[in-house]
Amino acid sequence: MTEPKTEERGTAATAGFDRRLLPPMMLGSVLNPVNSTIIAVSLIPIGDALGAPPSQTAWLVSALYLATALGQPVVGRLIDVFGPRRLFLVSTSLVGVAGVVGTLAPNLGVLIASRVLLGFGTCAGYPAAMALLRSEARRTGRDSPGGVLTALAVTNQTIAVIGPLLGGLLIALGGWRATFALNVPLAAAAVLLGLLRLPKEAATGESPRRGRLTARLDLPGMALFAVTLVSLLLFLMNPHLRDWYLPVTAVAAFAVFVARELRATTPFIDLRVLGGNTPLLATYGRALVAYVVSYAFLYGFTQWTEEGFGLSPFHAGLAQIPMFLVAIGVSIVSGRREGVRGKLLVGGLGQVVACVVMLTLTGDSPVWTLVLVALIFGVPQGLNSLALQNSVYFQADPERTASSAGLLRTFAYVGSMVASSTTAASFGRRADTGGMHHLAWVMLGAGVLYLLLTAFDRTLGRATAGTPRPTRRGRRSPPGGSHHT
Repeated sequence: MTEPKTEERGTAATAGFDRRLLPPMMLGSVLNPVNSTIIAVSLIPIGDALGAPPSQTAWLVSALYLATALGQPVVGRLIDVFGPRRLFLVSTSLVGVAGVVGTLAPNLGVLIASRVLLGFGTCAGYPAAMALLRSEARRTGRDSPGGVLTALAVTNQTIAVIGPLLGGLLIALGGWRATFALNVPLAAAAVLLGLLRLPKEAATGESPRRGRLTARLDLPGMALFAVTLVSLLLFLMNPHLRDWYLPVTAVAAFAVFVARELRATTPFIDLRVLGGNTPLLATYGRALVAYVVSYAFLYGFTQWTEEGFGLSPFHAGLAQIPMFLVAIGVSIVSGRREGVRGKLLVGGLGQVVACVVMLTLTGDSPVWTLVLVALIFGVPQGLNSLALQNSVYFQADPERTASSAGLLRTFAYVGSMVASSTTAASFGRRADTGGMHHLAWVMLGAGVLYLLLTAFDRTLGRATAGTPRPTRRGRRSPPGGSHHT
C-alpha cells in the first residue's frame, strides 16, 4: 500500500498526528451518543404525545441499536477497503435525512423508522476514527494513539453530559420533535468537515484496486451476518416462546455464515484470525456485559426518575450530569496510563456498588441519593469504554481496524438490546419503583459477570503500543510498522 504523501497533508502534520482530522473524527463519533442520551429523556414525553406505553417506546431505543449493530461492522469493512471519506460523507448525510423524517413523523411507526435511518447514518463515525488513527500511525511511524483515543472518549463523555440536559431544554422549548430536528444541523456540520478535512485515501491496509468488488466485500457473508444478527436481536427485544423460530433462524444462519467465512478468500469477518485472537474475543464479551449495565441505567433509571420519582424531563437530565462529569475526569486521568486490567477491575467494582445502591432507592428517597448513584456510575462509565477501545485498537489485525472497531460496537449494541428488552419487561406499562428494583437485580448480575470475566481472564495483560497484533495470516506486526500483503 502506498503511504500518503506528507506534503499533501500539510506541514502541521509532519511532527505527529494531523490535528486537523480531530474535528470530523470527534463530531462523527458523537452522532450516536448524542442521540442515545437525548432519547433517554424523550421517551416519556413521546409516549404521552403518541399514546404509547414504555414497552412500545422502547422500540425507539431498540431500532437505533439494531440498525447500528448491523451497520457498524459492515461500514467498518467498507472503510477498511475504501477509506473513511466516502463512507463518512454518505452516512452523515443519512443522519440529516433521519432528522427530517423524525421531526415530521405523524406516528410512532414512522418515528421508529427514522431511528433506523439514524442508526445506519451514525455507523461510520467510530470506525472511520479508528481507521484514521491507523493510517496516521503508518504515515508517522508512531503507534501511540493514547492521547487521541482519550480525546475521543472525553468528547463522547462530554456529549453525554450535554445530551440529557440539552434534550430536556429542547423538549421544554420545542417539544420532543426538536430533539430529532437537532440532527439536521449536526449532519450538515459533519458533512462540511468531512469534505474539507478528511483525506481522499486512508484505507487501513487493502488496495481497492485488487480483485473483484464482490469478492473483496464478501456480500454473501454480509447477508448471512445480517440474518443472524437481526434474528437474534429481534428475539432479544421481546423474548417469548411463540417466537421460537427467531433463535433457530439465528443459529442456522450463523452456522452457514461460519462455513462460508472459513472458505472465503477475503471474508467479511476473518474467523480464522478472530478465533485465534483470544484477548480480542474476551474484550468483545466484556463489552457486551458492560453495556447491559450501562444502557439499562441510562434508559431504565432515567425513566424511573421521571415516572417513579416524579422529576421533569429537564431535571431527569440534570440528574444524569454528575455521572458524566465524573466519567470525564476519570477518562482524562486514566487515559494517561496504558494498562487496561486495573481500569476494567475498578470499572467492574463500580458497576456492582452502584447497582446495590439502586436497590435501596424508593420514590421517597432524598434527591441526594440519586446524585450518589450517578456519581458512582461515573467511575465505570469513564473507565470501561476507554479501556475497551484501547484494547481493540492494539489487539485487532491492523488491516481490519475499522471492522474490528465496528464489531466492538456491535457487541456493545447487543448489550444495549438486552438492556432495552430487560427495561421494557421490568416496567411494563409504568416505570415504577418495583420495576426499577427488578431491573437493578438484572444489572447487578451482569455487573458481577463482568467483574468475573475480567478477574479470571489470564489473557488480559497490558494493551499498549508495545503489544504485538495478529494479522490476517497469523503473523505478528511490530508496533507502528506498516503491513503489506
